[in-house]
Amino acid sequence: MEQTVHGKAFVLGDNTDTDQIIPAEYLSYNPADPDDRKYFGKYALTGVPTEISGLPNGGTAFVEEGQFKSMFAVIIAGKNFGCGSSREHAPLAISEANCHVVIAESYARIFYRNSINGGYLVPLETDQRLIDRIATGDEVELDLQALELVHLSGQQTYKLQPLGDTADIVRAGGVFPYAKSKGMLS
Repeated sequence: MEQTVHGKAFVLGDNTDTDQIIPAEYLSYNPADPDDRKYFGKYALTGVPTEISGLPNGGTAFVEEGQFKSMFAVIIAGKNFGCGSSREHAPLAISEANCHVVIAESYARIFYRNSINGGYLVPLETDQRLIDRIATGDEVELDLQALELVHLSGQQTYKLQPLGDTADIVRAGGVFPYAKSKGMLS
C-alpha cells in the first residue's frame, strides 16, 4: 500500500456492524472467484441506513449504482466499528470497493483481526471524535508513515495511534505473507 492516501472521506457513526458493511444476502458470492469477488465491493456498506450514512441530501452511496469501486478513499467511523457477526467478508467488501483504510475510535476485535490477517484494510485508531469534525465528501490526506490525517477541507491535522505489534503484518499484506517472510511457512 502507498504511504499517502488522498481522497474523499466516508463518515459513519458508532456501532457500524458487519451486516451493514456487507448484508447477508450478498454472501452467496464466492470470494475466491474473481468474477464473483468484485460484487463484495459493489455491495459494500449497502446495509447502512441512509439517515446515518453521513451523506448529504442528493449524495451518493459508498459505491454508486452500477459501479464496483467507491470514490471514497478513507472511512472514518466512531466506536465499535465492525461489531456483529465475525464474517471476514466485511473487511474484504470494503477493500474490494477500493477503500483500504478505516479510521475509527475503536473496533470490534474480530473485525480488526480479519482486516489485518487478510491484508484487506489498514485499521487505524484515533482518540479524537473525528466523526464530529469531518463530513462525508470532505477531502483528506493520510500519511501512513507519520500516522497523520490532514482534513484538507477544514485545514486540521490529527495524529493517529500506531498499529503496534500488528504493523509488520499490515506492511507484509496479511498474516500469510508475513509468516512466509519470517520462514514460518514454506
